[in-house]
Amino acid sequence: MIRLDEAQLLRSAGALADLLTDTVNGGASVGFLAPLDRAEALAWWEERAADVAAGRLAVWAAYDGGRVLGTVSLAFPAKPNSRHRAELVKLMVHRDARGRGLGRGLLTTAEGAAAEAGVTLLHLDTESGSPAERLYRSAGWTAIGAIPDYAASPDGELRPTTIYYKRVPATALTR
Repeated sequence: MIRLDEAQLLRSAGALADLLTDTVNGGASVGFLAPLDRAEALAWWEERAADVAAGRLAVWAAYDGGRVLGTVSLAFPAKPNSRHRAELVKLMVHRDARGRGLGRGLLTTAEGAAAEAGVTLLHLDTESGSPAERLYRSAGWTAIGAIPDYAASPDGELRPTTIYYKRVPATALTR
């Protein structure tokens, strides 16, 4: 796993866009409707570069050659009273690479980086009943509830979303 800086993210934007389109067009609910156009996915990733440069977003990518097989991000809030927490966002694994532990590896990387940054609380949301829920539960995340009809699945059907949190031990001073 490589943590991407702004320049690396921009250089990898095409490969990240390919991963995003594969994920969405494969049925995973990560904020987009299918079919997702590659140009839209590319623009979305390019727009993240400013947040990476400003330290509001940390992005990791797992590569196989020039191909991105997986990614995960941490979004850091700007409010002074929220600097102890971060949101885990856009954990994605290419359909060709699923079932080999890559998702767990990405999750572990993000959790470890959060702890090193002094973040003591992580949170996320995911489609209720999705395969991602098994990963989060098995990794010690706690579900706090579900919101009905929260987000549309890639096919446009409104689906419930479950909110999770996990406490992580801080290993450094807070950001």
